[in-house]
Formats: sequence, structure tokens, C-alpha cells
Amino acid sequence: MEDLSFYLGVIGNVISVLVFLSPARTFWRILKHKSTENFESLPYICTLLNSSLWTYYGIIRPGEYLVATVNGFGALVEAVYVILFLIYAPSKQIRDRTAVLVGILDVGFLATAILVTRLALQGELRTIALGFICAGLNVVTYASPLSAMKTVVTTKSVEYMPFLLSFFLFLNGGIWALYALLVGDIFLGVPNGAGFVLGAAQLVLYAMYRNGKPSKTAGNALEEGTRQEPLLVSSS
Repeated sequence: MEDLSFYLGVIGNVISVLVFLSPARTFWRILKHKSTENFESLPYICTLLNSSLWTYYGIIRPGEYLVATVNGFGALVEAVYVILFLIYAPSKQIRDRTAVLVGILDVGFLATAILVTRLALQGELRTIALGFICAGLNVVTYASPLSAMKTVVTTKSVEYMPFLLSFFLFLNGGIWALYALLVGDIFLGVPNGAGFVLGAAQLVLYAMYRNGKPSKTAGNALEEGTRQEPLLVSSS
């Protein structure tokens, strides 16, 4: 059983790396145009926080080194994405807003969570408190594609919901949920189980509307939405 959980964790790491790297095309576009255009920085700022907290969780919980390593990688990738937003924001106002969000979430909230759990809590209680924080953030992260699903139903088209991202999120949630079941980690299992269900729902919608074409009116109304990346899902 231990060997099976290890192999599942390795598979989960590979899938998670693909998820973390999935926006690479978007950021190549940003580098090419030297502007973040209408893309939103908040999903990447939140994913950086999520990955950083899961890295810490994987470090303090015995036997969760697979969680720590892949989320450490994810935190580095997300940090690069956020830095690109700070460099190529199209206006000072957007750059300042991004910097404030980074300061509040990725520095302030992260530092507070680490310090409080390190100084005020001990042993299992520390792991439980951090697990609740990580699981809560992950549920919010996994719920973010709901807006894309609404768009699919509204436009009768999957143009605004990339198949590969939905597919990898489905696999990511399923693999990590099974891994969590084998190692007995409820904080890992609940959000990823929810992610698996939401990912399955996205694939069902994709099958239903894969041949649909959005109307011109709907396409114009949702043009801004095509540049709003969904929150990336941490691997745990």
C-alpha cells in the first residue's frame, strides 16, 4: 500500500507540473508583447500563496515530501509569473494594485500563517490548523472554474474553457484524492475530491458543447473573459 501511494504521488507530481506550466503560452505572449494586456494577476497571486502554504504543510507533516517538492516547484513557477505581471503591467495603477495584493497575500498572509503555526501551536495541532487553511484555499481554487462552466452553458461553446486544462485538473484532483485516501490525509483528500468532481463536470460540458459555436453577441459580451485565466490548482 505504501508503494502504491508513492507511485500515485509521483504520477500526481508529473500531472501537477503540467498544470503549473499550462499558462506558459500566455506568458510567452506577455513577453512577446511586453504587456500583460487584460490578463488578471489575481489567479497567479492566489496560486503562489496556495503553493507556498502546501509546501510548508508538506515540510511539517511527516511523510509528505512529495507534496512539499511539487508545490515548491509550483511556488517558484508562480513567483516568475507574478514577477512578469509586475514588470509588464500596462499601467502604474495596475502594477501598484498587483504589488499591494502580493504584499498582502503572498507576504503578509503567508508570513502570518507560518509564524502563528510555528510560535503558537505545537505538534499535531500545528498540522491540523495549517491543513484547514490549505484545504480552504484549495476548495476556493478548485471552485474558480465555475465561472468558465457558466460561460460554456451561456454561449453553448467550449471556446472559453480549454480542454487540456480541464482534463489535467480532472486528473490532478483524482490522483491526489486517491493518494490522500491511501495515506489517510483528509486535508489533502477533501479539496482534491471536490476538484475531481468539478473536473468531471467540466469534461461532461465539453462533450456536450464541443461542436457549438458562440453567437456573435455572446462572444462580444464575453470578450474580456477570454483573457481571464482560471485559478491554477495546486497539486495538493
